[in-house]
Amino acid sequence: MRIGELSRRTGVPTRMLRYYEEQGLLDPERAANGYRSYGESAVPCVRQIRGLLDSGLTTEIIRVILPFLSDPGEIHLHPECLTQETAALLRGEIDRIQSRIDCLARNRDALRTYLDTVQPGPLRPADS
Repeated sequence: MRIGELSRRTGVPTRMLRYYEEQGLLDPERAANGYRSYGESAVPCVRQIRGLLDSGLTTEIIRVILPFLSDPGEIHLHPECLTQETAALLRGEIDRIQSRIDCLARNRDALRTYLDTVQPGPLRPADS
């Protein structure tokens, strides 16, 4: 399929698909006329890339783990394939995610405290 069809089927703009290719996340074949050609497997791959990006992972991390993903939440990286560099990259990503979680939790708690102060008791729906 060509890039426009992949875009329609995944909801990802063609510009983003080209970016994924630049980042080494997609590797389409090229027809004699230079057009990109994607196999059927590109549809779930693009959806997975989109989900990983939406969850906050960087393209660098995704490029490293993508070959080892079969389903969301499952990484099949054989221990022999885990280099020191990749391990350090993954540890850094874990630390970055944990910092983000900590920040989100602080913000959640601050908002709860604010609401409890200005509107004590059970919260009412906004339209009542």
